[in-house]
Amino acid sequence: MTAPLTPSQPPHDEPSNDPWQAPAQPSAGMPPHGFDEDGPGMKKELLQAALIMVVVALSGLLLGALWLWLAPRVPLISDGEAVYLKDTEGEQAIGVDGTFTLLSLGFGAVSGAVAFLVRRSGGVPMVAGLAFGALFGALLAWGLGVLLGPETDVAAHAEALGKGIVFDAPMELKAKGTLLAWPVAALAVHLGLTALFGPRDPEPYAEPYGEPYDEVRPGDAAS
Repeated sequence: MTAPLTPSQPPHDEPSNDPWQAPAQPSAGMPPHGFDEDGPGMKKELLQAALIMVVVALSGLLLGALWLWLAPRVPLISDGEAVYLKDTEGEQAIGVDGTFTLLSLGFGAVSGAVAFLVRRSGGVPMVAGLAFGALFGALLAWGLGVLLGPETDVAAHAEALGKGIVFDAPMELKAKGTLLAWPVAALAVHLGLTALFGPRDPEPYAEPYGEPYDEVRPGDAAS
C-alpha cells in the first residue's frame, strides 16, 4: 500500500501551482525559447554588417570619380583684384549639387539591394552597417572630388594665371544635406525589399485549438 501524495509533492504528470517554483529548464538539445538554431549567430550577423559597411564605404571612391567626371564646371575669372563668376546667370553650381545627389540616390538603391541579398532577414546590425557605410561613402566621395578636382585656393590660382584668364572653381557642395541622399536611399530600398520579400514570422497558431465538432441534430440522436 503506497502513501498518498502530499500537496508539497505534486504528481509528475501535473504542473505545480506553486508561484515560487523555478521555471522549467529546456530539455537537452533544444534551443531556448526565442532563439532559432537554424539562423546565423550574432557573430556572423556582425561580420556581415561589417563587410557591408566596408564595401559600401569604399564604393564612395567610385561615386567621387563619377561626380568629378559628370558634374559641370563653374567658370571663374579674375580682374586682378577679385575673382568673379564668369557666367553670373549660369546654373553650373546647382548642377554640381544635383549631379552628386542623383549619383548618391543611384548608389543608395544598389547598396540597399545588395545588403538585402546578403541578409534577407535584415537585423539591427545590418541596417546600422548599411547606414554608416553609406554616410562614410558619401563623405569619401566628396573628399575625393575636392582633392582631385580644380585648385581649391582660388585667390592664389587666379593670381598665378593672371588677369582675365578663365579657370574652373573647386568642386563644392553648396547644400551639405546632399550627403544624406545615399544613406536615406539605401535604407529606404532595404526596408522596402525586406517588407516585400523578407521572411515572414510563423503564425502563432498554425492549427485550430481543437477538432471541429459535429453538430448533433435531434433526428441523428434518435437513430
